[in-house]
Amino acid sequence: MSAPGTTPTGTAALARSVLRPQARGVLGGALLGALATACGAGLLSLAAWLIATAAQHPSVTALSVAVVLTRALGVGRGVARYAERLVGHDAALRALADLRNRVYARLAATEPIHRFRSGDLVSRLVSDTDSVQDLVVRSVLPLGAATLVGSGAVLLATALLVPGGVLLAAGLLLAGVAVPAVAAALSRGPAARATRARARLSTGLVDLLDGAPDLIAHGATDRAVRAVEAADAELTRTARRDAALLGLGAGAGALVAGLTLAATLLLGVAAVDAGTLGAVPMAVLVLTALAAFEIVAPLPAAAAKLATVRAGLARLVPVLAAEPSVARREPGPAPLPARGALRIRGLRVAHPEPDGTPGPAVLDDLALDVAEGEHVALVGASGSGKSTLAAVLFRFLDPLTGSVTLGGHELTTRPPDEVRRVVSGVPADPHVFDSTVRENLRLAASGATDAELSGVLHRVGLAGLDLDHEVGAHGARLSGGMRRRLALARALLVDPAVLVLDEPTAHLDPDTRDAVLDDLLAAAAGRSVVLITHDPAVLDRVDAVYTLRDKRLRRRRGPDGQDREPRPYPAPNA
Repeated sequence: MSAPGTTPTGTAALARSVLRPQARGVLGGALLGALATACGAGLLSLAAWLIATAAQHPSVTALSVAVVLTRALGVGRGVARYAERLVGHDAALRALADLRNRVYARLAATEPIHRFRSGDLVSRLVSDTDSVQDLVVRSVLPLGAATLVGSGAVLLATALLVPGGVLLAAGLLLAGVAVPAVAAALSRGPAARATRARARLSTGLVDLLDGAPDLIAHGATDRAVRAVEAADAELTRTARRDAALLGLGAGAGALVAGLTLAATLLLGVAAVDAGTLGAVPMAVLVLTALAAFEIVAPLPAAAAKLATVRAGLARLVPVLAAEPSVARREPGPAPLPARGALRIRGLRVAHPEPDGTPGPAVLDDLALDVAEGEHVALVGASGSGKSTLAAVLFRFLDPLTGSVTLGGHELTTRPPDEVRRVVSGVPADPHVFDSTVRENLRLAASGATDAELSGVLHRVGLAGLDLDHEVGAHGARLSGGMRRRLALARALLVDPAVLVLDEPTAHLDPDTRDAVLDDLLAAAAGRSVVLITHDPAVLDRVDAVYTLRDKRLRRRRGPDGQDREPRPYPAPNA
């Protein structure tokens, strides 16, 4: 699998990088396809020879040999076609798996999911990625087989009658090269439009389904449905144009084949009359030409399909070329500590622009100290950079300058997964997957036992929640407070040194807020906690409060004008 940092910069380069690792399978599939096609063409040529020769009452031995060859070609054709499907599809599926892995690895490395609309991203990950199968099976393999067998047919025709070979070569070049090239050129625009229309349809459907409650509440459902219908109509029109182009290509190929066959027949008759060609070779010549055009008949459709594949791969290039939000790092020489003080110095952070360059600084020369086991709150106006600081701590974003250390170990130079084992928490909008409580918890600890899962649920105040309970899409069968408690339980399973809680009490009523916060802080006992909040009611529950203003943190003093003393917390698991 290619590393996320070695991404092709264009569609052709991406196609080559997809095919290169499977070159042996693609070549084997092409050779087997050529063998199967050659057997089919050989059957037709041998049938012509057999019929024409039988009229001259040859020896039984000659006929027997021809019959045996006919059976051998028939069996060989079936076996070779099966082997071609086996080898070719194996190469196609391996190429598809490799491309999927590269796309998913890039998404995991760069977190560019928010750079694309959800429906459009789904279309890129599914339809556009799957098109690589057609690149191998419906484009490369037919082209390879047609090139090899068509060349052999021209050589055979030339051996029988030189002008006939020249005529057949010209006809095959027209039907197998010129017509597919024109079909590919004409299909490029419709293929690109169809790909975009498919993406718009997918985006519209996802927006319509996900936003159904708000659309209904604001009476905008009809407008959203009309947008989906318009995208569907555009896709249908494009598909019809594509079908018309395919029909035109097939018709043009059939016309070239018919004219070439007619000319070959006339040429053969003239050669027989002139005594330069026998009747049996003439029959073989004509039927060989017929078989050759059957070989190149699929090429216009393959060329049109290649245009669709090209449009799909072009939409994957921006995903694979997305600059990483976090640079790739090597594991440190020593493991990160299970507990320790968090220390931030000189932190300057900016979000990347669409072209990958840093945008305006959101945090500048920021400093923060969180002692081991200390609970601190960060407050500030919306947009002041609180969630940006959380993204740095979670290793979703690299700072431009500065350091973040835990127990003296630098975090910004460690791999994200290594850091997330010691820095975990609950984001502002924790995602709950449409599965059971057990499976949602095991995302953090796949080997956790049911007893361990029940224990962590008890610690966050969800002791009565069944592990087999289906939570529904986005946790719809849980209340807002339960979703946040479940997300905290998932974070605690990692046993982090630092917990980052981003707006854990947002949208909760006062009673639920107090209960959730009590359980959160009790469960976090013994760990350093960074609590990001807009809620002033929670500030008296922490050891220190910092205000984020003008890109920096300022410590806020208590009501008596003194810094708060650390509050005693029970030992973990007490």
